[in-house]
Parts: sequence; C-alpha cells; structure tokens
Amino acid sequence: MEFTAQQIADFLHGTVFGNPSASVGDISKIEEGKPGTLTFLSNPKYTPHIYSTEASIVLVNNDFEPEGEIKATLIKVENAYNALASLLNLVEQSKPQKRGIDSLAAISPSAKIGEFAYVGAYAVIGDNVQIGDGAKIYPQAYIGDNVKIGDNVSIYAGAKIYQDCVIGNNVTIHSGTVVGADGFGFAPDDKGVYHKIPQIGNVLIEDDVEIGANSCIDRATMGSTIIRRGVKIDNLIQIAHNVEVGKNTVIAAQSGIAGSTKIGEGCVLGGQVGVSGHLHIADGSKFGAQSGVQSSVKIPNQALQGSPVFSYMGFMKSTSIFQKLPELQKKINELEKEIERLKIKD
Repeated sequence: MEFTAQQIADFLHGTVFGNPSASVGDISKIEEGKPGTLTFLSNPKYTPHIYSTEASIVLVNNDFEPEGEIKATLIKVENAYNALASLLNLVEQSKPQKRGIDSLAAISPSAKIGEFAYVGAYAVIGDNVQIGDGAKIYPQAYIGDNVKIGDNVSIYAGAKIYQDCVIGNNVTIHSGTVVGADGFGFAPDDKGVYHKIPQIGNVLIEDDVEIGANSCIDRATMGSTIIRRGVKIDNLIQIAHNVEVGKNTVIAAQSGIAGSTKIGEGCVLGGQVGVSGHLHIADGSKFGAQSGVQSSVKIPNQALQGSPVFSYMGFMKSTSIFQKLPELQKKINELEKEIERLKIKD
C-alpha cells in the first residue's frame, strides 16, 4: 500500500515542502534511502545525508532549515522521531491480527478468555486464569494458575508467567522472559547451610509496560514486586523480589536491581547498571552505562555515572584525569629524581 506525502502530512499534522503527490510504500534509513521510501532526520549528526538520500520523503523537525538542495520531499513535524513512531504503529496495526484458540493449546476448563483473543499451539493456560479482550498468548507460552491478564496484552512464544501474577492492559512481554519466579531468598542456619525462604508474593505489572526478551522479574517474598505504568524494560534484565519500578522508567540491557529497592518515576538506567538492595532512587535519576549504585539517591533529576556513582560531569573529569595517569606518573618519577639530585648537590 502506498501513501502520498500529503496523506502522511495530514495524518501527522505536518506541512509538506516539495511534491505533495510523492508516494512511498516502505521505510528506510536516511543513509540508505531508496526511491519510493520514507525516512526521517532527527539526530543532527545525520544531517549531511539529507542532501544525498534517494528516499522520496523525509520527515524533519519544524525548525530544520536546509543549507543546500534536497531532492526529497520534506514533511515538517513537531518531532520527526515521534512522527515516525506514529507511522510505524499505524503500519503495525494494519497487519492481520491473530485470533482464535489453536486446537493444540492446553487450557484449563476454569480459565476465562476474552473476546478476540488468540492462544497459540502448545500454550498452557492454568486454573482460574483470566485473559482480557484482544490478548495474544503465543505458542509455548505458559500462564500459571490464578494469573490475571488485561486487554490487548501480548505474551510472546516461550514466555512464562508464574501463578498469581497480575498483568495490566496493553502490556507486551517478549520471548523467554519469566515473570514471577521465586525471589533469591535463603537463610543460613548455625552451620552455614542455606535454607529456602518461601516466596509467597507475586508480581504486579501495570498498564502500558513492555518487557524485552529473556528478562526475569522475581515474585515478592511477601506482597508484590511492582512494575508501574509505562515502564520499558530491555532484554536480559534482572529485577529481584519486592522491587518497585516507578512509572515511565526505562531500563537498558543487562541491568540488575537487587531486592526491595524502590526506583522512582521517570528514571533512566543505561546498559549494565547494577543497583544494590534496599535503596530508594529519586525521581528522574539517570545512570550511565555500567554504573554501580550502592547507596540511595535522594536528590531528583541527577545524571550520575561510575562505580560507585557520582555526578556525570565529575565522572567525565575524572575519566580525563585517569587517561593521563601514565603521563602524570612519568612526570612524578622525573620530579623525584630531580629532587634526589638536588639533595646530593646540597
């Protein structure tokens, strides 16, 4: 299906600069643009490509002013990246939607499945499960007893939702992720032998959450491990028992949060960030990749990095000094030798 620049601009509430009849049927990167495709310019470092791209239509921000000739038709919008996301959502929604229950799915008679839902082959749905309207449970997914799943949820192939967990509306859980496995709770006796502490809580995931592939969110020892509304979790994430992640927080790959830590709203955790247990992290905290968070962060909206973390600017200055340590060491050695020579002369 093809769309003209004018049709796209009308949908995005943008303005066309160039040929309003230019049409596209696919999307491309700006540096790899081909005729008949749409691309976008959001990051300034890609600006040179807009003058050479072969794409037919380019989404740009309203404040973009060309400094040379551009062959493509431009559509100016408030935010080019968000506009592209809207178009991609439209494309996704236009695809055929899976419906119905596969004859090879194993579903408890006590389970309740909403209208227009999909359950794939070899999926297992336990006792007293409730699945909302339009939900999609892909092949080989496992939904444990007493789980509640909201409307328009997608549980991809091989994901596991343990018993008693609650999933809100419009949640996406990708393949291989485990929600509700036991928290890491063991107590040593007087001989140093560790004994398991039963984990009798659950996991509560609110609306509009997305969880990447092969992540683990452990059930609470008591109460709930809570993922608040709008949280986005990357692949390969570990969230321990009784953690609470505040709404609209994003967590990048290979990060881990230890038990009972409370992450505030609107936080950003870069890749491989490690957060110790029983901490409180203020709203709007941003941690650079590979940061180690060993104490609570009380001041909101800070950018932090390092292990242990401190201010981002301080980290960058320290890194600059660290890179010069061999040179500084050499100068110190030379100064020490000079001092010794002066002592001998005296």
